Amino acid sequence: MALNDYIWMCLPHVRAYNASWDFYKGMSPGQIEAQLRADTSWQRPTWPLGHNGSTAAVEEAILRDPLHLLATGRGAPPRRPVNETPSELREPLAALGLDWPLTLEVLRSRYKELAKRHHPDANGGDRGAEERLKTINLAYATIRGRLATQPKMAAAG
Repeated sequence: MALNDYIWMCLPHVRAYNASWDFYKGMSPGQIEAQLRADTSWQRPTWPLGHNGSTAAVEEAILRDPLHLLATGRGAPPRRPVNETPSELREPLAALGLDWPLTLEVLRSRYKELAKRHHPDANGGDRGAEERLKTINLAYATIRGRLATQPKMAAAG
């Protein structure tokens, strides 16, 4: 019997028929799981957010944008060449894994994250973690001092 075939029955027989009807009858557990997963998206294909079915379109758009007009939107800082990073900040920025320009809030949050991760107490007194924390502290102090002396850069990033 097909789903669109109609059978005329009295109410007690309709209840008995509905109680015994099983859409998944004859399907394997794998087929049932596949059907349930397809039903969650209304039988339509889905992709990760922002990919629209493929990453090739995103990569092509970047390749066809030599002036970086698509990368800068309203409120986003313009892309700056790497050589605009002050030379005395290149090493501290690399130690913290940050890019120039940046805000004081971004610097603080990254510092807190790294300090918690590399603190000797969190690593069982490891000497390597202690040395890494010293490097992080020095880099943070250097960049924070630079941002404090140049409020224009802190506001722009």
